[in-house]
Amino acid sequence: MSAQPEADQTWEYAPLRIPADVGRLTAAAQLALHAEFGGWELARVQRYADGTRRVVLRRKRRPAGADALPLPRLPL
Repeated sequence: MSAQPEADQTWEYAPLRIPADVGRLTAAAQLALHAEFGGWELARVQRYADGTRRVVLRRKRRPAGADALPLPRLPL
């Protein structure tokens, strides 16, 4: 992404960091839950040499007054 995600008025973004000791299947299950119940989709994944992953989720912005869902957290 060339522009800052926060500047985008169509999408809202949620950056997450997944520790190296979290397995791929566990991380995938947690991200699937965010997609299913929070309306998030995967925008970007970066894996670092130490094994940690930086994940950016995105979803369409909702109109003001719509039920506000919290930003995702990975309790791993």
